[in-house]
Amino acid sequence: MSKTYFGFALADSMFANLPNGTAIRRFVRTPEFVRELVGQDIESCLNPSHAATIVAMRERFGINVSIPTVPPRVELQPGDSMVVMGVRGLPRLTDRHEYSAEEISSATFAFSLYEVE
Repeated sequence: MSKTYFGFALADSMFANLPNGTAIRRFVRTPEFVRELVGQDIESCLNPSHAATIVAMRERFGINVSIPTVPPRVELQPGDSMVVMGVRGLPRLTDRHEYSAEEISSATFAFSLYEVE
């Protein structure tokens, strides 16, 4: 049975168990598409340490993904998908734990869907 995951990044280790030459397709998706997909059966691999980015995603797009206490180890299999939200323009939070509304509105968010064939 195939699974769909949601996270903020891809790691090479996610693809470690796939046969050599496995095709992986990437599709740019809208926040609306992702919001609808998240409302279905999806496994979150968000890290609780990224709480401020998760809050920014919720505030800006209304995308509400659960935050696991311990993120799962993702090992993609043929038929699996991974939704990734990439963010550019948010500063690293070193002396506080949240972003301002101005920082969130000026950042660039991009959503991609990776499908393992």
